[in-house]
Amino acid sequence: MDYQQVTTLLQEAYSRESASKRNQTKKEDWKVAERQDFLDLLQREGKQALLEVGAGTGTDGLFFQQQGLRVVCTDLSPAMVELCREKGLEAHVMDFLGLDFPSASFDAIYALNCLLHVPTKDLPSVLEKLRDLLRPGGLFFLGVYGGDEQEGVREEDWHIPPRFFAHHTDEFMRQAVSPFFEIVSFKSISITNSDWRFQSLVLRR
Repeated sequence: MDYQQVTTLLQEAYSRESASKRNQTKKEDWKVAERQDFLDLLQREGKQALLEVGAGTGTDGLFFQQQGLRVVCTDLSPAMVELCREKGLEAHVMDFLGLDFPSASFDAIYALNCLLHVPTKDLPSVLEKLRDLLRPGGLFFLGVYGGDEQEGVREEDWHIPPRFFAHHTDEFMRQAVSPFFEIVSFKSISITNSDWRFQSLVLRR
């Protein structure tokens, strides 16, 4: 499945109904902790302008905005972008390869559980695009579920239509990001009642 097919599929899957359900979901404590750690780093380094890609309902974007950062959110789903705007966030309908901002526009990028929808062959292009949007020394939080190599539409997914996922081993992720970023930290977090692990990467341009 190519990038455009995946994008079209996801736009349909992340409908208003799906977005509304997600808007009512409580964030797990370990995700809150990872987000806080990234904020602490941003504040220590005086970072100010943050881009959140795959922003979903805007929960994380609102958190960062409330902590004094200048936040811009993007998502490929119009329904998700609408929910971001309802929270008072600047938000735009854009996919990863269509991020329409000047180079070096942001001090930081935050991407939680969205790059796992990128087909493996397109991941280098997406990482290159995100790197170019960062200022030199900028920081990038990349969080995805992984642990094993697995790619395709997950037929048991509750979204309609089922979504495409690309999961990877820790070693693959290290190799994938290294041509574009310095790895500041890499954590592999075990998830209760799950065969997957959460791969938490902090990267620097």
